[in-house]
Amino acid sequence: MEGNEILGIFLIGLLVILLPAVGLYGMFKKAGVAPWKALVPFYNTWVMVELAGMKKYWFFLQFLPIVGWFVSIAIIIDFVKAYGKFKFWEHALTVLISPLYFIYLGFNKTDKYLGPEAITAHKKSTVREWVDAAIFAIVAAGLIRMFIFEAYVIPTPSMERSLLVNDFLFVSKTAYGTRVPNTPLAFPLVHHTLPIVKTKSYLEWIKLDYRRWFAKQVKRNDVVVFNLPVGDTVINDEERYGSKVTYYDALRSEFNGNRNALWDAYGDIIITRPVDKRENFIKRAVAVAGDTLEIRNGVVFINGKPGETPPHSETNYVLKTKGQPLDYTAIEEEYGIRADAGEVRDLGNNLYEIFLTKEQVGIFSRLSFVESLTPVNYAYEKDTRGIGGIDVYPNDSVYCKWTIDNYGPLFIPKKGATIQLTAENYSRYERVIRTYEHNDFEMKDGKFYVNGTATDKYTFKLDYYWLMGDNRHNSLDSRYWGFVPEDHVVGKASLIFFSWNKGPRWNRIFRSIK
Repeated sequence: MEGNEILGIFLIGLLVILLPAVGLYGMFKKAGVAPWKALVPFYNTWVMVELAGMKKYWFFLQFLPIVGWFVSIAIIIDFVKAYGKFKFWEHALTVLISPLYFIYLGFNKTDKYLGPEAITAHKKSTVREWVDAAIFAIVAAGLIRMFIFEAYVIPTPSMERSLLVNDFLFVSKTAYGTRVPNTPLAFPLVHHTLPIVKTKSYLEWIKLDYRRWFAKQVKRNDVVVFNLPVGDTVINDEERYGSKVTYYDALRSEFNGNRNALWDAYGDIIITRPVDKRENFIKRAVAVAGDTLEIRNGVVFINGKPGETPPHSETNYVLKTKGQPLDYTAIEEEYGIRADAGEVRDLGNNLYEIFLTKEQVGIFSRLSFVESLTPVNYAYEKDTRGIGGIDVYPNDSVYCKWTIDNYGPLFIPKKGATIQLTAENYSRYERVIRTYEHNDFEMKDGKFYVNGTATDKYTFKLDYYWLMGDNRHNSLDSRYWGFVPEDHVVGKASLIFFSWNKGPRWNRIFRSIK
């Protein structure tokens, strides 16, 4: 665990005991204790342990990483019992909004300190014990998921073969600094939609600006989980649209940019989502803030030099046999290449499209039944569309006749960097300036206006990243929707804790992610 992750864990533990401090001031005073002690971190929990009649070892258990958060919560629950608070809803308020609830307890004239004797005299039913345990477990799991790490399953083959479909991962949310939720009022342990009822899992009564504790930049070639930047507006029909064909893709390809027509057709199921509730994606950071990216014939170049190729990445080739049909069963058993997963496709006339890693290319090129093996390449200025016929970013056929294999050069915005605005780069940075950095931005009569002021320059407020799948010809990534702002970064994929394909893939379990 890196230093910033440890600091993030400590800060969360500190907040757990500092946030209720104002209310504790009044509660300590009611108990006959010098109220200033409520304002001293950790010393206040020592006093709470004493006032609740708890064993002293509970105080020291607070200093265990992560577990200590829940020990602190257990201490404050026992502490309110010393004020006669034994009902379920009273404990729920203690856990969920202790800063406000403790102010009420500390400064009203009704509630009194009753001492540990009140706790000893109170008997809870078995049902109540189970309910309390369940609530505590949900709160504990919710805090871990929100601030430390989250489980994630690979849903698509876009990262093959670095990551496989149905790899189950742990994603570290402290690797780049813990991100404070934009929508803190949310149902625990779900993302944006409640199961069964299919309604929003969050409320937007409280919206917080972007904050990240102990922020650290994403490193080049990290495997990153992030909120889909173009997931801000969604046609809520997962079978046809969702994150596969975004609202913006549909607007361009099906409605020729006519927003009114799109809203007439789907307005009743179009929804918007805050940053932290947009769909989670996982890709590799091939370029970071300040880099200049270019793709030449499928090879990524960063700042003019070939980028690092992930050792297990794959792409598609056209394989021609010497007349015999390809044995799908044999290649799956020998190399794990599955036709049912779209990794091999019969094109007719002894031709097959097959997805291979660099190592597999060397093996297949020497097989006796293989006549030729040719990489697929999307030619420059010949095909500006990629998989599914979707236009590549920035969807500008005048200045950017780019393809998924021949792309750029493109500067990745960096916080504090200033660019010269031109007609050529307007489409590349329009969404960054207007949507991600919240400016009024337009080009009119050859001039540029930012928040109503004419200018020919712009200075970026955030860092941005360029994220791509290791399976370069089967990945919806930055080549289709552009830059990923730093406030969309969720965390770093760190460990595969389980993997499944018709049974456990034992060789992948507890494998670190590179």
